Amino acid sequence: MTWSEEDRRYMRLALALAAKGRGMTHPNPMVGALVVRDGRVVGSGYHRGPFTPHAEVVALAEAGKEARGADLYVTLEPCNHQGRTPPCTEAILAAGVARVVVAAPDPNPRVRGGGAERLREQGVRVETGLMEKEARELNAAYERLVTTGKPLVTVKMAVTADGKVAARGGESRWITGKAARRWVHEMRRRSDAVLVGSGTVEKDDPELTVRMVPLRGARPPLRVVVDSGLALDLSCKLARGDGPPVIVATTGRHDRGKAQALRERGVQVLELGEDPEGGVDLEALLLRLGEMEVAHLLVEGGPTLVASFFRRGLVDRLALFVAPRVFGDREARSWLEGERVLDPREGYRLRWTRSRRLGEDLLLEAEVLAS
Repeated sequence: MTWSEEDRRYMRLALALAAKGRGMTHPNPMVGALVVRDGRVVGSGYHRGPFTPHAEVVALAEAGKEARGADLYVTLEPCNHQGRTPPCTEAILAAGVARVVVAAPDPNPRVRGGGAERLREQGVRVETGLMEKEARELNAAYERLVTTGKPLVTVKMAVTADGKVAARGGESRWITGKAARRWVHEMRRRSDAVLVGSGTVEKDDPELTVRMVPLRGARPPLRVVVDSGLALDLSCKLARGDGPPVIVATTGRHDRGKAQALRERGVQVLELGEDPEGGVDLEALLLRLGEMEVAHLLVEGGPTLVASFFRRGLVDRLALFVAPRVFGDREARSWLEGERVLDPREGYRLRWTRSRRLGEDLLLEAEVLAS
Protein backbone atom coordinates (compact mmCIF):
# COMPACT_ATOMS: atom_id res chain seq x y z
CA MET A 1 0.00 0.00 0.00
CA THR A 2 1.18 3.53 -0.78
CA TRP A 3 0.92 5.89 2.17
CA SER A 4 0.66 9.67 1.91
CA GLU A 5 3.10 11.94 3.69
CA GLU A 6 0.16 13.11 5.78
CA ASP A 7 -0.50 9.53 6.90
CA ARG A 8 3.16 9.13 7.86
CA ARG A 9 3.18 12.38 9.80
CA TYR A 10 0.16 11.41 11.86
CA MET A 11 1.52 7.94 12.59
CA ARG A 12 4.85 9.42 13.70
CA LEU A 13 2.90 11.58 16.13
CA ALA A 14 1.00 8.51 17.36
CA LEU A 15 4.27 6.62 17.90
CA ALA A 16 5.69 9.55 19.87
CA LEU A 17 2.56 9.52 22.03
CA ALA A 18 2.89 5.77 22.60
CA ALA A 19 6.49 6.20 23.78
CA LYS A 20 5.28 8.45 26.60
CA GLY A 21 4.02 5.29 28.29
CA ARG A 22 7.46 3.67 28.36
CA GLY A 23 7.95 1.86 31.66
CA MET A 24 4.36 2.54 32.77
CA THR A 25 2.19 0.09 30.82
CA HIS A 26 3.46 -3.25 32.19
CA PRO A 27 2.26 -5.86 31.35
CA ASN A 28 0.43 -4.15 28.49
CA PRO A 29 2.01 -2.76 25.30
CA MET A 30 2.64 0.93 24.64
CA VAL A 31 -0.01 2.39 22.33
CA GLY A 32 -0.66 5.87 20.94
CA ALA A 33 -3.68 7.12 18.98
CA LEU A 34 -4.78 10.21 17.04
CA VAL A 35 -8.21 11.17 15.72
CA VAL A 36 -7.90 13.34 12.60
CA ARG A 37 -10.74 15.14 10.85
CA ASP A 38 -10.40 17.45 7.85
CA GLY A 39 -6.65 17.71 8.37
CA ARG A 40 -6.95 18.57 12.07
CA VAL A 41 -6.01 16.49 15.10
CA VAL A 42 -9.20 16.53 17.17
CA GLY A 43 -8.23 13.88 19.71
CA SER A 44 -5.09 12.19 20.99
CA GLY A 45 -4.12 9.77 23.70
CA TYR A 46 -1.75 7.08 24.89
CA HIS A 47 -2.02 4.12 27.23
CA ARG A 48 -0.82 4.98 30.73
CA GLY A 49 -0.98 1.55 32.35
CA PRO A 50 -3.17 -1.36 33.48
CA PHE A 51 -6.77 -0.55 34.42
CA THR A 52 -6.54 2.82 32.63
CA PRO A 53 -8.33 3.55 29.33
CA HIS A 54 -6.62 2.41 26.15
CA ALA A 55 -5.13 4.99 23.80
CA GLU A 56 -8.02 4.79 21.32
CA VAL A 57 -10.62 5.39 24.02
CA VAL A 58 -8.73 8.43 25.35
CA ALA A 59 -8.37 9.92 21.85
CA LEU A 60 -12.02 9.30 20.97
CA ALA A 61 -13.23 10.84 24.22
CA GLU A 62 -11.22 13.97 23.50
CA ALA A 63 -12.55 14.13 19.94
CA GLY A 64 -16.16 13.75 21.06
CA LYS A 65 -18.68 14.26 18.24
CA GLU A 66 -15.91 15.18 15.81
CA ALA A 67 -14.82 11.53 15.75
CA ARG A 68 -17.80 10.66 13.51
CA GLY A 69 -16.51 10.23 9.97
CA ALA A 70 -12.91 10.88 11.08
CA ASP A 71 -9.68 8.90 10.66
CA LEU A 72 -8.13 7.09 13.62
CA TYR A 73 -4.37 6.46 13.62
CA VAL A 74 -3.30 3.85 16.16
CA THR A 75 0.09 2.20 16.69
CA LEU A 76 -1.28 -1.24 17.59
CA GLU A 77 -4.32 -3.15 16.36
CA PRO A 78 -7.36 -2.24 18.51
CA CYS A 79 -8.35 -4.98 20.92
CA ASN A 80 -11.57 -6.93 20.40
CA HIS A 81 -11.72 -8.77 23.71
CA GLN A 82 -12.80 -8.03 27.24
CA GLY A 83 -9.72 -7.76 29.44
CA ARG A 84 -8.95 -5.29 32.19
CA THR A 85 -10.90 -2.78 30.07
CA PRO A 86 -13.73 -3.14 27.49
CA PRO A 87 -12.92 -3.83 23.80
CA CYS A 88 -11.62 -0.79 21.91
CA THR A 89 -13.38 -1.94 18.75
CA GLU A 90 -16.77 -1.23 20.31
CA ALA A 91 -15.70 2.30 21.27
CA ILE A 92 -14.49 2.90 17.71
CA LEU A 93 -17.77 1.66 16.25
CA ALA A 94 -19.84 3.71 18.68
CA ALA A 95 -17.87 6.84 17.79
CA GLY A 96 -18.58 6.39 14.08
CA VAL A 97 -14.96 6.47 12.89
CA ALA A 98 -14.78 5.99 9.11
CA ARG A 99 -11.17 4.88 8.66
CA VAL A 100 -8.65 3.22 10.98
CA VAL A 101 -4.94 3.21 10.13
CA VAL A 102 -2.99 0.62 12.14
CA ALA A 103 0.80 0.46 12.41
CA ALA A 104 1.23 -3.11 13.71
CA PRO A 105 -1.03 -6.11 14.29
CA ASP A 106 -1.41 -7.38 17.84
CA PRO A 107 1.42 -9.94 18.26
CA ASN A 108 -0.57 -11.98 20.76
CA PRO A 109 -1.49 -15.15 18.80
CA ARG A 110 -4.72 -15.52 20.79
CA VAL A 111 -6.18 -12.23 19.56
CA ARG A 112 -4.11 -11.26 16.49
CA GLY A 113 -6.28 -9.95 13.66
CA GLY A 114 -9.50 -10.00 15.66
CA GLY A 115 -9.76 -6.25 16.06
CA ALA A 116 -9.22 -5.43 12.40
CA GLU A 117 -11.63 -8.18 11.34
CA ARG A 118 -14.38 -6.94 13.67
CA LEU A 119 -14.10 -3.37 12.36
CA ARG A 120 -14.11 -4.46 8.71
CA GLU A 121 -17.20 -6.61 9.31
CA GLN A 122 -18.98 -3.46 10.50
CA GLY A 123 -17.99 -1.46 7.43
CA VAL A 124 -15.03 0.47 8.82
CA ARG A 125 -12.17 0.96 6.38
CA VAL A 126 -9.07 -0.56 8.03
CA GLU A 127 -5.55 -0.12 6.65
CA THR A 128 -2.57 -1.80 8.31
CA GLY A 129 1.21 -1.77 8.11
CA LEU A 130 2.07 1.94 8.21
CA MET A 131 5.43 2.23 10.06
CA GLU A 132 5.01 -1.33 11.31
CA LYS A 133 8.75 -1.81 11.94
CA GLU A 134 8.90 1.20 14.26
CA ALA A 135 5.75 0.15 16.10
CA ARG A 136 6.99 -3.40 16.62
CA GLU A 137 10.36 -2.16 17.88
CA LEU A 138 8.56 -0.01 20.44
CA ASN A 139 6.86 -3.12 21.84
CA ALA A 140 9.60 -5.69 21.16
CA ALA A 141 9.61 -6.86 24.78
CA TYR A 142 5.83 -7.28 24.87
CA GLU A 143 5.95 -9.20 21.58
CA ARG A 144 8.66 -11.51 22.92
CA LEU A 145 6.65 -12.29 26.04
CA VAL A 146 3.33 -13.05 24.33
CA THR A 147 4.92 -15.16 21.57
CA THR A 148 7.54 -17.13 23.55
CA GLY A 149 6.58 -16.84 27.20
CA LYS A 150 10.04 -15.38 27.95
CA PRO A 151 11.31 -11.83 28.41
CA LEU A 152 13.51 -9.86 26.06
CA VAL A 153 17.03 -9.87 27.55
CA THR A 154 19.29 -6.82 27.49
CA VAL A 155 22.84 -7.10 28.83
CA LYS A 156 24.34 -3.87 30.16
CA MET A 157 28.08 -3.46 30.75
CA ALA A 158 30.30 -0.48 31.64
CA VAL A 159 33.72 -0.89 30.03
CA THR A 160 36.93 0.92 29.19
CA ALA A 161 37.85 1.55 25.56
CA ASP A 162 39.84 -1.71 25.64
CA GLY A 163 36.88 -3.68 26.98
CA LYS A 164 37.78 -3.95 30.67
CA VAL A 165 35.13 -3.92 33.40
CA ALA A 166 37.44 -3.80 36.41
CA ALA A 167 41.04 -3.13 37.33
CA ARG A 168 43.39 -6.00 38.14
CA GLY A 169 42.33 -6.01 41.79
CA GLY A 170 38.64 -6.10 40.91
CA GLU A 171 37.83 -2.43 41.54
CA SER A 172 35.21 -1.11 39.09
CA ARG A 173 33.67 1.99 40.72
CA TRP A 174 33.40 4.06 38.74
CA ILE A 175 34.53 3.32 35.20
CA THR A 176 31.86 5.54 33.66
CA GLY A 177 30.65 8.97 34.71
CA LYS A 178 27.49 10.24 36.34
CA ALA A 179 25.54 10.80 33.11
CA ALA A 180 26.06 7.16 32.09
CA ARG A 181 25.09 5.92 35.53
CA ARG A 182 21.94 8.03 35.41
CA TRP A 183 21.01 6.41 32.10
CA VAL A 184 21.45 2.96 33.67
CA HIS A 185 18.79 3.97 36.19
CA GLU A 186 16.54 5.03 33.30
CA MET A 187 17.11 1.58 31.78
CA ARG A 188 16.07 0.03 35.09
CA ARG A 189 12.94 2.21 35.13
CA ARG A 190 12.02 0.88 31.68
CA SER A 191 12.65 -2.76 32.65
CA ASP A 192 10.42 -5.22 34.46
CA ALA A 193 13.29 -6.93 36.29
CA VAL A 194 17.01 -6.37 36.94
CA LEU A 195 19.29 -9.39 37.30
CA VAL A 196 22.77 -9.92 38.76
CA GLY A 197 24.83 -12.88 39.93
CA SER A 198 25.94 -13.73 43.45
CA GLY A 199 29.45 -12.47 42.65
CA THR A 200 28.15 -8.97 41.97
CA VAL A 201 26.17 -9.03 45.21
CA GLU A 202 29.23 -10.12 47.17
CA LYS A 203 31.50 -7.48 45.59
CA ASP A 204 29.19 -4.47 45.27
CA ASP A 205 26.24 -5.13 47.64
CA PRO A 206 23.87 -3.40 45.18
CA GLU A 207 20.31 -2.27 45.82
CA LEU A 208 19.23 -2.62 42.15
CA THR A 209 16.64 0.11 42.60
CA VAL A 210 15.76 3.16 40.51
CA ARG A 211 17.22 6.18 42.31
CA MET A 212 18.88 8.63 39.93
CA VAL A 213 15.73 9.26 37.85
CA PRO A 214 12.06 9.56 38.89
CA LEU A 215 9.87 6.51 38.34
CA ARG A 216 7.24 8.65 36.55
CA GLY A 217 4.48 6.12 37.06
CA ALA A 218 6.59 3.04 36.34
CA ARG A 219 6.47 0.00 38.59
CA PRO A 220 9.83 -0.56 40.35
CA PRO A 221 11.56 -3.52 38.66
CA LEU A 222 11.81 -6.89 40.33
CA ARG A 223 15.31 -7.67 41.62
CA VAL A 224 16.72 -11.06 40.64
CA VAL A 225 19.87 -12.80 41.88
CA VAL A 226 21.33 -15.92 40.24
CA ASP A 227 22.99 -17.90 43.05
CA SER A 228 23.46 -21.61 42.34
CA GLY A 229 24.71 -22.52 45.84
CA LEU A 230 22.75 -19.89 47.77
CA ALA A 231 25.88 -18.15 49.01
CA LEU A 232 23.99 -14.88 49.52
CA ASP A 233 25.02 -13.12 52.73
CA LEU A 234 21.96 -12.47 54.88
CA SER A 235 23.39 -9.07 55.80
CA CYS A 236 23.39 -7.79 52.19
CA LYS A 237 20.97 -5.08 51.09
CA LEU A 238 18.95 -7.43 48.88
CA ALA A 239 18.21 -9.68 51.87
CA ARG A 240 16.82 -6.92 54.08
CA GLY A 241 13.24 -7.60 53.05
CA ASP A 242 12.40 -4.02 52.08
CA GLY A 243 12.00 -2.30 48.73
CA PRO A 244 10.83 -3.95 45.50
CA PRO A 245 10.45 -7.77 45.50
CA VAL A 246 13.64 -9.85 45.44
CA ILE A 247 13.88 -13.23 43.71
CA VAL A 248 16.83 -15.56 44.23
CA ALA A 249 17.25 -18.31 41.63
CA THR A 250 19.19 -21.31 42.91
CA THR A 251 19.63 -25.05 42.35
CA GLY A 252 18.90 -28.16 44.40
CA ARG A 253 22.34 -27.83 46.01
CA HIS A 254 21.35 -24.85 48.14
CA ASP A 255 21.33 -24.44 51.92
CA ARG A 256 17.75 -25.18 53.08
CA GLY A 257 18.18 -23.23 56.29
CA LYS A 258 19.32 -20.13 54.47
CA ALA A 259 16.48 -20.49 51.98
CA GLN A 260 13.99 -20.50 54.85
CA ALA A 261 15.66 -17.45 56.43
CA LEU A 262 15.40 -15.58 53.13
CA ARG A 263 11.75 -16.52 52.71
CA GLU A 264 11.01 -15.25 56.20
CA ARG A 265 12.39 -11.89 55.06
CA GLY A 266 10.08 -11.83 52.06
CA VAL A 267 12.62 -13.00 49.48
CA GLN A 268 11.25 -15.46 46.91
CA VAL A 269 13.59 -18.44 46.46
CA LEU A 270 13.22 -20.31 43.16
CA GLU A 271 14.73 -23.79 43.04
CA LEU A 272 15.55 -24.58 39.41
CA GLY A 273 17.48 -27.25 37.58
CA GLU A 274 21.18 -27.09 36.76
CA ASP A 275 22.86 -26.31 33.47
CA PRO A 276 25.67 -28.60 32.17
CA GLU A 277 28.25 -26.62 34.20
CA GLY A 278 26.33 -26.87 37.46
CA GLY A 279 24.93 -23.36 37.37
CA VAL A 280 21.30 -22.27 37.42
CA ASP A 281 19.31 -23.28 34.34
CA LEU A 282 18.90 -19.80 32.84
CA GLU A 283 16.38 -20.92 30.22
CA ALA A 284 14.12 -22.23 32.99
CA LEU A 285 14.61 -18.99 34.90
CA LEU A 286 13.48 -16.93 31.91
CA LEU A 287 10.34 -19.05 31.61
CA ARG A 288 9.56 -18.54 35.30
CA LEU A 289 10.07 -14.80 34.93
CA GLY A 290 7.78 -14.87 31.91
CA GLU A 291 5.09 -16.47 34.08
CA MET A 292 5.50 -13.42 36.35
CA GLU A 293 4.79 -11.20 33.31
CA VAL A 294 8.38 -9.96 33.08
CA ALA A 295 8.63 -8.73 29.49
CA HIS A 296 12.01 -6.97 29.64
CA LEU A 297 14.92 -8.29 31.71
CA LEU A 298 17.99 -6.11 32.28
CA VAL A 299 21.11 -8.17 33.08
CA GLU A 300 23.71 -6.21 35.05
CA GLY A 301 25.88 -9.17 36.04
CA GLY A 302 29.62 -9.67 35.77
CA PRO A 303 31.62 -11.35 32.98
CA THR A 304 30.97 -14.92 34.17
CA LEU A 305 27.19 -14.61 34.33
CA VAL A 306 27.03 -12.61 31.09
CA ALA A 307 29.09 -15.31 29.36
CA SER A 308 26.56 -17.91 30.50
CA PHE A 309 23.71 -15.92 28.95
CA PHE A 310 25.64 -15.50 25.69
CA ARG A 311 26.71 -19.14 25.55
CA ARG A 312 23.11 -20.29 25.75
CA GLY A 313 21.88 -17.85 23.11
CA LEU A 314 19.72 -15.94 25.58
CA VAL A 315 20.91 -12.37 24.91
CA ASP A 316 18.80 -10.19 22.61
CA ARG A 317 20.25 -6.71 23.13
CA LEU A 318 23.58 -5.33 24.29
CA ALA A 319 24.21 -1.92 25.88
CA LEU A 320 27.91 -1.06 26.22
CA PHE A 321 28.78 2.08 28.16
CA VAL A 322 32.30 2.89 26.99
CA ALA A 323 34.52 5.19 29.05
CA PRO A 324 37.27 7.25 27.38
CA ARG A 325 40.12 5.44 29.09
CA VAL A 326 42.36 2.43 28.43
CA PHE A 327 43.75 0.08 31.09
CA GLY A 328 46.15 -1.81 28.84
CA ASP A 329 46.41 -4.53 31.51
CA ARG A 330 45.99 -8.10 30.33
CA GLU A 331 45.19 -9.16 33.91
CA ALA A 332 42.28 -6.74 34.20
CA ARG A 333 38.90 -8.40 33.62
CA SER A 334 37.24 -8.16 30.23
CA TRP A 335 33.48 -7.75 29.94
CA LEU A 336 33.04 -11.18 28.33
CA GLU A 337 35.28 -14.10 29.28
CA GLY A 338 35.50 -17.86 29.00
CA GLU A 339 35.31 -18.29 25.23
CA ARG A 340 38.03 -19.76 22.99
CA VAL A 341 38.05 -18.21 19.52
CA LEU A 342 40.58 -19.44 16.94
CA ASP A 343 39.06 -17.88 13.83
CA PRO A 344 38.19 -14.15 13.57
CA ARG A 345 35.01 -15.15 11.75
CA GLU A 346 33.80 -16.89 14.91
CA GLY A 347 32.29 -15.26 17.97
CA TYR A 348 28.96 -13.59 18.64
CA ARG A 349 27.69 -11.36 15.86
CA LEU A 350 26.10 -8.00 16.56
CA ARG A 351 24.17 -5.41 14.61
CA TRP A 352 24.82 -1.91 15.88
CA THR A 353 21.53 -0.07 16.28
CA ARG A 354 22.22 3.17 18.13
CA SER A 355 24.93 5.30 19.75
CA ARG A 356 24.80 8.35 21.98
CA ARG A 357 27.09 10.55 24.05
CA LEU A 358 26.49 10.56 27.80
CA GLY A 359 28.84 13.12 29.29
CA GLU A 360 32.34 11.91 28.45
CA ASP A 361 31.13 8.35 27.85
CA LEU A 362 29.65 6.65 24.81
CA LEU A 363 26.67 4.28 24.84
CA LEU A 364 26.75 1.69 22.06
CA GLU A 365 23.59 -0.39 21.59
CA ALA A 366 23.36 -3.53 19.49
CA GLU A 367 21.09 -6.39 18.59
CA VAL A 368 22.65 -9.82 19.14
CA LEU A 369 22.22 -11.88 15.99
CA ALA A 370 21.49 -15.60 16.02
CA SER A 371 24.64 -17.63 15.39
